[in-house]
Amino acid sequence: MQKRYYLYILALFIIGLYFGYNYIYQDHRNIETESADFIIEASAFSEAFVLSPTQSELKYINKTIEVSGIITDLNQTDMTLNNNVFCQFNNGIQPPQKTNTIVRIKGRCIGYDDLLEQVKLDQCSVITD
Repeated sequence: MQKRYYLYILALFIIGLYFGYNYIYQDHRNIETESADFIIEASAFSEAFVLSPTQSELKYINKTIEVSGIITDLNQTDMTLNNNVFCQFNNGIQPPQKTNTIVRIKGRCIGYDDLLEQVKLDQCSVITD
């Protein structure tokens, strides 16, 4: 009886280890090649999080988003659209951009920063036509 109990515990441990490993080391998504789940304007995107944060998190978090807006802040690896959508790039911004120009960005929504009042996107890329 006791031997069987230890075998069950060992089996559960191995199964837990297997699923834990697969969860932590899952394949990374290539957002640049994915099609966008949502296409939205930067101000409307941010407003959705302000008006209904819980609903917006359920709808947008970890989804591929295509957002358009005016570049209001620009650095080497990130830019801000309409002062309220922060876009982080993995390898710098290509092609190079200028502030006060309209741009379309595709990235993964990772959340809303209450303090800065910005929606955050990572793994971003500039969409060129």
